[in-house]
Parts: sequence; structure tokens; C-alpha cells
Amino acid sequence: MFSFALESILLSIALLVFGKFVLSYTTNKRKLPPSPLALPFIGHLYLLKKPLHHTLIRISHKYGPITFLRFGPRSVLVISSRLLAEECFTTHDLALANRPRLPTSKVKHNNGKAEIIGIGGANYGPFWRSIRRIAAVELLSAQQLHASSDVRAREVQDMARRLFKSWKTCCIGSNGSDHPVKKLELKTSLFELSLNLLMTTIAGKRFYGDNIEDAEEMKQFREAVEEEFALGGASNIEDFVPILRFLDLNGVMKKKTYLSEKHMEMSEKLIEEHRTNSAQTKNTMIAHLLELQKKDPEGYSDHIIQSIILSILIAGTDTSANTVEWAMAYLLNNPEVLKKAAAEIDEYVGNKRLIEESDMAKVPYLHCILSEVLRLYPGGPLLVPHESREDITIGGYNIPCKTIVLVNVYHIHRDPDIWEEPEKFKPERFENGKAEGKWMIPFGMGRRRCPGEGLAMRQVGLILGTLIQCFDWERTGDELIDLTEGSGLTLPKAVPLEAMYRPREAIIKVLSELLSPCDCM
Repeated sequence: MFSFALESILLSIALLVFGKFVLSYTTNKRKLPPSPLALPFIGHLYLLKKPLHHTLIRISHKYGPITFLRFGPRSVLVISSRLLAEECFTTHDLALANRPRLPTSKVKHNNGKAEIIGIGGANYGPFWRSIRRIAAVELLSAQQLHASSDVRAREVQDMARRLFKSWKTCCIGSNGSDHPVKKLELKTSLFELSLNLLMTTIAGKRFYGDNIEDAEEMKQFREAVEEEFALGGASNIEDFVPILRFLDLNGVMKKKTYLSEKHMEMSEKLIEEHRTNSAQTKNTMIAHLLELQKKDPEGYSDHIIQSIILSILIAGTDTSANTVEWAMAYLLNNPEVLKKAAAEIDEYVGNKRLIEESDMAKVPYLHCILSEVLRLYPGGPLLVPHESREDITIGGYNIPCKTIVLVNVYHIHRDPDIWEEPEKFKPERFENGKAEGKWMIPFGMGRRRCPGEGLAMRQVGLILGTLIQCFDWERTGDELIDLTEGSGLTLPKAVPLEAMYRPREAIIKVLSELLSPCDCM
């Protein structure tokens, strides 16, 4: 009798617990955002194709501006509207301040050294606040950027000198044309320049140009940066299917470990060079950080310095080069815009000297071009993924803790409800405050907004302005430039941009003065 009563009580408790579980599950499921059919174990991974942001656009067209997905066992929220994105980065800014630590980003070094986590990848907390403050205040403030403007000017002028020298060597004396032109593959030149700009600022060291000893090392670095962005984001299936991660059939874990070790070796080498040759490595970011280290060894440890310089170096090279490459592609397809930009620079800067960062306020149409390029091709089409630190409600839906949040700014920037003819390249839409009140976040929003935005805008503005001021550009043929996007975290072009160029006659004298005696031999 007692046994039967005990069984009845246990059965009642079990039914009660099960009922509450079912009720809780169905209630939560009812409050989750719309979602496509998920398959066992893999969830919605079967729907994904690269580029990921285009797949997510197709899903949002069917299921709405807030969509709930499963990437294997991980919850993923896709935001595809301005209002919901604003809610994420205002109301829920702190709750979404974490970054997902995906398995392929957790590298174990054989040498036992701690993994380097950069500004963009660190979770919200004391470590992130420390490196963010150092970067924003000590390295990337308006005052510090103004102090380093001469370094960027020298590097951009050297790019113009090398292009002019290459054209002169190739084309002077060419038969059959009064205006000889030379073909240039821009992505390589732009990456080299972006790397030189950052490396001279960070470490006082150039990696491209004349008489560079570390050419092979820098070739490897470029390949490493491009590979880093190709493997970044939330699009590696190995991060969500454990068996694939264990087998590592695509070699993602092996590549990630190799890249991390290469970055660590390079950053250690740069710091050690500064310690060994302190008299020759002044006025650099590393030198400044090492001076601060003397006063606060723990606050400015080598590990923190490595995190900061690698964050700036990796994030700033490929993205800047891509932005200028997209800008040049559109200018070549829209020669009237190129002509208008050149006329503005001629009027407000002239042709007696090269354009400088201090001239940027005088050339608003150049800013319109850059704004339009960043609208169409933000450096990160899905931003850097966020992760919820707690259960929250977005758009009236329940979003569980530890949900990966992808904000499709590529889609939002092309919203026809915000922008007229959103797929068309129209820099004029930004003239005279016409775009005021409209919404763009190419560098993110809230406390995780990119701290390098000021440096990036100075850098790409100076590069693009110099290319327009110094050279005439035209397509290699009659066909329009192919604007197909490649795969990768930073929206590269699928086909590297090639163009024909020649120096503008009005600026040849200034370019000639940049040549050294060795250049003229």
C-alpha cells in the first residue's frame, strides 16, 4: 500500500515537472522571433551559403526583420531593420556588449603562452575596458592622430612617387600615343600602402617600397591578414558542428593556430626591437606604450600592448584597402563623379602641392564619395558579432542569454524605405546635409563601436584624395568594372581591381619633385 502511494506521488511530481517544462518550452518558443524549419543537430546551417549576409537577406525577406536561427546548438539572432538595430545598441547596448567566443577562435599554443585577444574580440569586462581606454585615449584620440599626420602624409606621398616613377619608367618614350597609360592592380598597392601607414605609425617601420629587407615576411603577413578575415565572423561550420571541428577536414583549426602564432611572433619582435633600439624607434605607438609601461607595468604589460597593436594592425589594413578599392571601382564606372571630385580638389587645394589631412574639410564632395561607399560596402557587412549577456526582449520577442546577434548593416544601409534608389551609387545624396537624419553605422554603434574610426577616415580620405589629385584613371576596356563581392568578413571584391593611369599634367611638376636622384637614373 505504501509502495503504491509513493509511486503515485512520484508520478504526480514527474507529471507536474514535465508539464511545467512543456509549458515553459512552448511559451518561450511562442515568444521567440520567426524562424525557418530547423533540422536536428545542424539547425539552420543547411540554409547558409557565402557571402553570409546575402543568405541572411533572403531569410529576412521571408521571415521578417528579426529572425531566430540555430547554428548547430547555438542560438543566433539576425537583425535586419534600423529600428531594431537602434534598440539593440541603445536599450540593450550593455546586454549585447559581449563577443561570442567560438571554438575556432580559442587557440591553444604549444609554447604555453597566453592567447592574444584583441579589442574587437574581447568580452565586456575589465580587460576590454583597459585596452579600449588605452587605444581610444593614448593612441587614437584626435590629438594623437593629429600628431601622427606627418607620418601618413609621407607614406601616401611615397605611394604617389612610386606610381609616378613606375609610369615614367614604363611609358616615357612610348610610341604611338601622346598620353601613354600604365596598367595597375590596385588592391595590392592599396594593401601595401595601408600596411605601411599603420606600421610606420605603430612601429616606425616600413614593409613595402624601395630597399625593403622584409619583403617575404610582409608577403606572409598580407596572406595571414586576408586568411584571418576569410576565417572570421560566424560563418565557419566547424564552430557549430563538433564532429567537423574534431576532424578539422578543412584545416580551419590548424590555420587559426598558425595565424595566431605568426601574429604573436611578429608583435613580440616589434616590441623587442623597440627595447633594443630605443634611440632609433621614437615617436611610435609602441614607444609611447613602453614609456607608459615603465610607470604602470601591469596596466601596460607586453600582453596588453600586443593585443592593442595587433587589433589596430589587422583591423586597419584590409578594411582600408577594400574601401578605397571599392571607391575607385565606382569612380571608374562613374567618370563624371571622378571628374567632379578632381575639380573640387583643384579648386580648394590647387596643383602646387599634394592634398593633406588638413585639407579634408575643404573637399566635402570627397567625403560624400566615401560616405556613399561605406553605405554600400561597410567594412563589416554583419559588424563584429555580438552576444547577449542575459535574457532580454527585442522587438517584443524573448532572446535567450548567450545568443549570437548578427546585425545586417549591409541590408539596412540599402533599405528602400530610408534611401532613394538604394542600390545606385549617388554621392550627391550626402551633399548639403541631404542625408541628415538618415542612418548608417559602418563602424558599429554603442560602446563596441570601432575605436579606429577616426584613423580609418583620415587614412582612406587621404589615399583617395591623392589618387584623384595626382592621376587620371580609366578602365582597362569598354566594359564596366565587375562589382561582384568575394567571400570574407570585410567585403572584398571578387576580382581585384585593375585600371589604367597616367599623371595629371597639372601635377607632374609636384610629382617630379618627389623623385630622388636614384629615381631619375
